[in-house]
Amino acid sequence: MKKEDKAQVIEMIGNTLSQYSAVYLTQTQGLDAEKTSALRRACFKGDIKMLCVKNTLLKEAFKNSDVDYSGLYDLLHGETTLLLSNVGNAPAKLIKNFRKKDDTLPMLKGAYVEESVYVGEDQLEVLANIKSKNELIADVIALLQSPAKNVVSALQSGGNKLHGILETLSNK
Repeated sequence: MKKEDKAQVIEMIGNTLSQYSAVYLTQTQGLDAEKTSALRRACFKGDIKMLCVKNTLLKEAFKNSDVDYSGLYDLLHGETTLLLSNVGNAPAKLIKNFRKKDDTLPMLKGAYVEESVYVGEDQLEVLANIKSKNELIADVIALLQSPAKNVVSALQSGGNKLHGILETLSNK
């Protein structure tokens, strides 16, 4: 590959990386064509971009990026497939669901999610349980609404009791 072509590919990878907040490095070597196609379809349905890239080009794209991906440099060996998403836990959930059919693949090398680096296969469960930004906002709103709902409920039930008492007294 010519130097100009490499520069274009690095720039393309860098532009793609800049569009996503979650970057997963996986190993899919060993998947046959049928399973690879199934994985690609699952990624498409889950709004996850799947890219197979050369490690040297990916490392250069990481270095040229504004984001600090240095924790992932050591993972760039062997075959590497990128799973990119704007929902932090979506690729981890996809990997877990895909593994129900095949126990070992794809294998998680590492991930960059929410400005944190996760290294190793053992981090898959942690990544799958991470809540997205929208889920956290919904939880905070629910917590903030809970006391207000309790006050309104108490006032309404108290009003019903008071109304019942007044009605009973007026009937006597």
